[in-house]
Amino acid sequence: MQDISGKRVAILATDGFEQSELEVPLQKLREAGATVEVVSLESGEIKGWDKKDWGRSVPVDKTLSDASPDDYDAIVLPGGVINPDKLRVEGEALDFIKSFWSAKKVVGAICHAPWLLVEAGIVKGRRVTSYKSIKTDVINAGGLWEDSTVVTDQGLVTSRNPGDLDAFCDKLAEEISEGRHDRRAAA
Repeated sequence: MQDISGKRVAILATDGFEQSELEVPLQKLREAGATVEVVSLESGEIKGWDKKDWGRSVPVDKTLSDASPDDYDAIVLPGGVINPDKLRVEGEALDFIKSFWSAKKVVGAICHAPWLLVEAGIVKGRRVTSYKSIKTDVINAGGLWEDSTVVTDQGLVTSRNPGDLDAFCDKLAEEISEGRHDRRAAA
């Protein structure tokens, strides 16, 4: 994995995030040298969903109202069905995500999290992947969906499911370290 020392990454999530899709990027990106903060709607802890039942809680580092996209180099959006479904109706969360994209920063989304990209208007005309059950949603929003482990399009990094986490985290670190977001054409 690329060294991303000195880089800062926000993981935006709320209750019902897929356990591994938050914990693995959190651990791997920290191991690669990044400062990674969990950002959520409220302070305290958020509870994960671990395959078929509630999982472990994760501490929230910063509330969304106290977080600024200017403080980060990238954002990671974990999936799970509950987490992105809750966040996609929160205007503040969508504005936060859009700010990263507008600033040409790396945006990563896995599993059901591309729902957030759809709601934020980011997928249109972009190569993306997602969990298969939201493929039609992505296509209907203008995304160029493909069934691949990891898909990257000008700083947008997407993956399908927890089985893709290693490739997802490696590609995130690569995009963050190489400053691919700086080379993105105007969206």
